[in-house]
Amino acid sequence: MEFFIGGAAAGFLFLPIVMGMCRLFGLYSCVQECESHVFTLFGKVIGTIDKPGLQFPVNHFGPRAMMIPFFGKKYVVNTALRQHYLRSQMVNSEEGTPMGVGIWYEMQVKDPVSYLFINANPDGSLQANVTSSTISTLSNLEMEKMLEDRHSLSRTVRRAVSPLSEKWGYQLGSVYIRKVEFTDVHMVQNITEKVVKRLVQVTSAMKQDGDNRVGLIKSETAFGVSQKMAEAAAARPSIVGNALNEIARQDAEVLDTVLEVMEVENLLASGASIDILPDSSNVLVQLGDHGKSRNGTKSNSAIETVKATRVQLDR
Repeated sequence: MEFFIGGAAAGFLFLPIVMGMCRLFGLYSCVQECESHVFTLFGKVIGTIDKPGLQFPVNHFGPRAMMIPFFGKKYVVNTALRQHYLRSQMVNSEEGTPMGVGIWYEMQVKDPVSYLFINANPDGSLQANVTSSTISTLSNLEMEKMLEDRHSLSRTVRRAVSPLSEKWGYQLGSVYIRKVEFTDVHMVQNITEKVVKRLVQVTSAMKQDGDNRVGLIKSETAFGVSQKMAEAAAARPSIVGNALNEIARQDAEVLDTVLEVMEVENLLASGASIDILPDSSNVLVQLGDHGKSRNGTKSNSAIETVKATRVQLDR
């Protein structure tokens, strides 16, 4: 039992040392996800391993892999997809307006050997290439096109950058002109004022158009109502006349009564003063005899007679 415990303790103690010695002599290599190992010997590339997991260089390169720790080198290259954003790259529009452009692009290492040995600083070179291609593509363009056609301009920049990026071991992903902004503060203020004025103008035009439409609807409605009222007023005499003719054919006495009632209603509606005299009164005769004096004016006796007659009628 003590032998097994001592053996286990020795194993735990010497195992890291053994594994370190094996790694030092290049007997195995641990390749991570999105990672590539490039091996060189005597200054020349002998191969790459990009399959994730525990790898043994001897199986890939033969016995010469044992010489890599002494006469060669192992390079670890990250092949994951990376993103980069360049802010406020200065370009001038056709009108001479200074504009700030933001460029977002993706990149991924597809050829680790070219990435390591073709270009000493591939990241900086790619960034400079994207910047110069964007500036050359967008410079002296119309401001309207620069603001609206960013998708087509982004594809143009990608086509211009891709050949050089492939030589440097990169595969260029999406390239997008994400932001176009004005760098002059006074120009921004002027544009803001113009936009506000334009919005006010459009709002007032919409309001005026709405008022005009409401007025048109009201006028059309009033015209229709007046037309229908006129048609009804024109049809009323015909309807009343037909009704009165029908009444006359059935009973003339009823017609006379209806006419008298209608006449009384008209008199009452007019608000005029009415003097009612009995049939046996001879006031009109007396007024005819004594109504005027010699000088053409009413006599006092005639006036008193009329007043007395009215008092009697009131009683």
